[in-house]
Amino acid sequence: MTTTELAGQALTQERRLVTAIPGPLSQELQARKESAVARGVGTTLPVYVVAAGGGVLADVDGNQLIDFGSGIAVTTVGNSAPAVVDAVTQQVAAFTHTCFMVTPYEGYLRVAEQLNRLTPGDHDKRTVLFNSGAEAVENAVKIARAHTRRQAVVVFDHAYHGRTNLTMAMTAKNQPYKHGFGPFAGEVYRVPASYPLRDGDVDGAAAAARAIDLIDKQVGADNVAAVVIEPIHGEGGFIVPAPGFLRALQNWCTESGAVFVADEVQTGFARTGAMFACEHDGVVPDLIVTAKGIAGGLPLSAVTGRAEIMDAPHAGGLGGTYGGNPLACAAALAVIDTIERDGLVARAAQIGDTMLGRLNTLAATDPRIGDIRGRGAMIAVELVKPGTTEPDADLTKRIAAAAHAQGLVVLTCGTYGNVLRFLPPLSMPDHLLAEGLDILDAVFREIA
Repeated sequence: MTTTELAGQALTQERRLVTAIPGPLSQELQARKESAVARGVGTTLPVYVVAAGGGVLADVDGNQLIDFGSGIAVTTVGNSAPAVVDAVTQQVAAFTHTCFMVTPYEGYLRVAEQLNRLTPGDHDKRTVLFNSGAEAVENAVKIARAHTRRQAVVVFDHAYHGRTNLTMAMTAKNQPYKHGFGPFAGEVYRVPASYPLRDGDVDGAAAAARAIDLIDKQVGADNVAAVVIEPIHGEGGFIVPAPGFLRALQNWCTESGAVFVADEVQTGFARTGAMFACEHDGVVPDLIVTAKGIAGGLPLSAVTGRAEIMDAPHAGGLGGTYGGNPLACAAALAVIDTIERDGLVARAAQIGDTMLGRLNTLAATDPRIGDIRGRGAMIAVELVKPGTTEPDADLTKRIAAAAHAQGLVVLTCGTYGNVLRFLPPLSMPDHLLAEGLDILDAVFREIA
């Protein structure tokens, strides 16, 4: 049996249920959470984790769950990848903080150099580091506005870009992200995305033309600083745009002088079977925003892009106290090395092939499955009322809850709340991946 060493103990790569989920100790901790933590902080599955690695999460009650969530696409190389653990341990012994804006350090430079190397395009690039995906998105907008001397930002239906004031304005979904938190930042304009399941005969080129026509008429090309889009919508439902959609948007940006920004917070770092999802469409963004999988669970994000755009803001205009923290930089360098050394881009593609094969077989006999989609280890199942495209959010909740009870961590998403999303760590062994898919198959068949 394979094992992953974590915190001095052997974590077996197996599902193990010794109590109901959640167990009694997790329930005790959840009661403490409710009396100590603001109620606005939700919890998908209240099992309290004490160890994790490979493809499992171990909780306080001794249960081990199969992880199809990766902390929302964060622990791509695993929760305790040896190279990441070693790198962070060495760095924490050296120093934890100086603030790069006060007394800098080489780790920040090395991460910037790696991102300049890895991101699409062979043009001259620059990088700036931050803490969260939302912070990086905000700074991408700042950079685009400084470069273009324009203000308008174009975003899309089903988009998710964060929880800060500007990124809430950029995010499409009201509940739970925006409700009651306005007013939001201005000069943000929303246009239709490409959603193949719901677009009928509208192909990628036509979907792009539809969006561009609205931009031209309702915003004006000369006013657009940036078009910001996730190459695959994340929280919006893992929506893969039709071929040609992203390329047409990029071409319009080039012609109109707007900055094309790819938000790869969830899709970046090997998740989709390419280092970055926009590579699937042959798109080279002007700016690319990364976070989540960049640093193995430590808070780090980045904006990388064309040097002439990135250098537009004045000296001192970009930064932050913790941006590019030395521990997070050490982790990021180890993550990048692990991805390249262990062939994890190819591993993500292999996981995707396995999942799509199994799920498509299930869909062939289950009319409640309206769509199976995704790329690499970023796969979704959209659930509908049989014979229609009407979303079935209630069924989605029931499927997820049943999977959780069987020791399989799955997440839901989608504008309509009717999408199951799967984000297994690339360190997951094949036998756990197969067992997780077996559980899903059984759950679908059990819930009539």
